[in-house]
Amino acid sequence: MYTLLVSIIIGLFVAMLFVNIYFRARVLKSYGVLVRHRVQFDAVHIFNRRRLEEEVLPRYPHCRQEIEDFIRHIHYTIRIATVLIVLITAFGAVLMYYR
Repeated sequence: MYTLLVSIIIGLFVAMLFVNIYFRARVLKSYGVLVRHRVQFDAVHIFNRRRLEEEVLPRYPHCRQEIEDFIRHIHYTIRIATVLIVLITAFGAVLMYYR
């Protein structure tokens, strides 16, 4: 049981590494396109769809797809990282209790 739990935790850390690689590849690629087009918005626009549609998208209608892709990649990365951190913490807690 101990070996299984350690293996699961190691696997989850490897998964976190792949989330980091995903972040660098997909999100930074989308970010690069937005920088080239000089699109500017704040973090509040990433997490508030209404403000994004009212303040940012009308200013940059030619980059609408790139902005939405960037925000979708950010949300997906945050969700995956949150799930992995919760799993690592849970299995770590079980491992501490089991030991």
